[in-house]
Amino acid sequence: MGIRFAVKVRNGATGLTVAVGLALCVVGCSSGGGDDNKAEASASATAGEQSDPTAQEGTDSPLAELKGEDGLLLTIDSAERDAGGFVTVSGEIKNDGAEAARVPIQTRGDETEIMRHGGSLGGATLVDPAKKKRYYVLRDTDGRPLTTTDMPRIKPGASIPVFMQFPAPPTDTGKVTFQLPTFASAPIEISG
Repeated sequence: MGIRFAVKVRNGATGLTVAVGLALCVVGCSSGGGDDNKAEASASATAGEQSDPTAQEGTDSPLAELKGEDGLLLTIDSAERDAGGFVTVSGEIKNDGAEAARVPIQTRGDETEIMRHGGSLGGATLVDPAKKKRYYVLRDTDGRPLTTTDMPRIKPGASIPVFMQFPAPPTDTGKVTFQLPTFASAPIEISG
């Protein structure tokens, strides 16, 4: 074994890789291929642990489509309640216009803290009409909104993915109204 190893090293890194690979095969193969079975069992367990898709997840239809200025269209694909106490709203902004367009600066809102950090979707809110409560976009410790920021100019027909995070309404609140400056409002359903 020592002589073969020395010869392999002289032949370069490929030989060393082959020698290590063979050594691993001998160790793994002598156990009757148990590692492969463990990998399959692990994959099966992971697949089994996934939750059943909700009506929202099982369809390709968006939760809402909101028209904005200059041919921009905001499509909301999901509003997921997370265990950490927040709701993440995800989707995309598409340019349905004939010319390149930017997401209007008004979408960042008019709060001084958020405005200092440039373009964002920080002006978005979720409104619970039943409890008469409004939820604003979350911010980090520096005051930056937890949303998509610094969005590029969008070419005609192109789209960009977007997200916004909000504090989670109580668990008995399932429907809220999504609002974003310069875009139409729309009711959406929170899942999770």
